[in-house]
Amino acid sequence: MDRESDPVAALVATVAERSISYDGLSVSKSDGLYTFETTERQVTDLTASALGETAAGDPFVDNWFHWTQRSRSTAEQAFLRWVEHAEERSVPERDAALTSGGVVREWGQLRITATVVDGDRRYELRHSDDRDADPAELERFVDPRKAREIATTDDKGRYRPLKTAPSLSTGWLFPELTGASLVEAIDFFYPATIQNWSLEREGELDVTNWAAAADRQSGIYAMVDELSGEQLEWLTEACCVDSQCLKRREWDAADGEEIDTPRGAGAFPCREPCSVVISAARKWTQIEREDTERYTFELTPSEKDQLEALVAAVADGRIDEIREAEFSDPANRQRARYLRAKRFDAEGSLSTESERPS
Repeated sequence: MDRESDPVAALVATVAERSISYDGLSVSKSDGLYTFETTERQVTDLTASALGETAAGDPFVDNWFHWTQRSRSTAEQAFLRWVEHAEERSVPERDAALTSGGVVREWGQLRITATVVDGDRRYELRHSDDRDADPAELERFVDPRKAREIATTDDKGRYRPLKTAPSLSTGWLFPELTGASLVEAIDFFYPATIQNWSLEREGELDVTNWAAAADRQSGIYAMVDELSGEQLEWLTEACCVDSQCLKRREWDAADGEEIDTPRGAGAFPCREPCSVVISAARKWTQIEREDTERYTFELTPSEKDQLEALVAAVADGRIDEIREAEFSDPANRQRARYLRAKRFDAEGSLSTESERPS
C-alpha cells in the first residue's frame, strides 16, 4: 500500500511512530497492539493487519488523511475547513452533507459549494446572485486565473478599482475546483482576504491605523494627514461601510482612538486604509481647505426636497433603479432635467448670490 495515496497505509505507518488524535479519531499503540477509536466505535488489541482492516473505509480515517497528509498553507487549511464547517460539525455530519448536495458558504459575493467527487473534495464557485441559476446558463471556467478577468469589470463593463466593492459581475461558474485552485481563484477575486482572515483567527493580524497610514504618505498624498477626526468619520462613512466595501474595517483613527462608523459585517478584515480611501482622502482634504461661503437662491419646498433626494439617490447607488416617467420619485431623471432647465443657467450652474461669512 502507498501511504501517499492510501489513507489506511498512511494511518498504519503514522501510528507505528506516534499516536493520532484528530477530529474525533484516536489511534494509539501500546505493547505492540493498537487501539482504534472514533465517536462511533472503539476497537482494542488490534494487530497492524487488523488495524488496517478496521480502518478501511472509515470516514474518520478518510477525513484525517484528507486534512493531515497533504501540503497546504495554514491559511488554505483553515479556510477549506471553514468552508465545510469543520469546527462545528462532526465528521459523519460533514460526510453526509458533502455526499448529498454539498455544503455551502458565502465569501463576500462568492458562493462556494463543497462536495465529494470520486472520494475527494471538489468546489463549485459562482456569484451569490446566481445561486439559483441553471449551470447551463452560466459561462463556465476551469482555470482559476480567469477570476482576475472576471473581477476587473462590473456587469456594465465598468472598471472596478476596488476588488472588494459589492459590484462583482455575475453570470459565470467554476464548476469543479480543487481546494488549491479554489483558494487561488478567491485570491484573484478578493486579494489577500483569506490570508488576513487566517491571521486574524490566529491573533496575528497586523493592523495599521489611519494616523500611521496617513503619516507615511508622500508627494501629492502627504496632505491627507490634515483630516480631522470628524472628517475621518465622514470619509469612512463614504467609503468603508457594507454598501461600499465588503471588508470589515479593523483600523481606527489611532491607537485608543476609535472611529464610530460601523465596521461592517464582512467575513474578512480590512487591516489598513486602502489606496481608494487614501485617494478619496486627498480629494476631500483639498475640498476641506476651501473657505465656506453663504449662498442665496430660490427653491420651492418640493425643489429643495428634490435636491436632497437626488444626493441621496446617487450616494445610495439607487439611480439605476428609478424608472423613466416615474415622476413621483424626486430623483427621476426627467424631474431632474426639469429642475435644471428651470433653476440652472446656460453653463449648468445654479443661479445664486454668494458671500463669505463675516
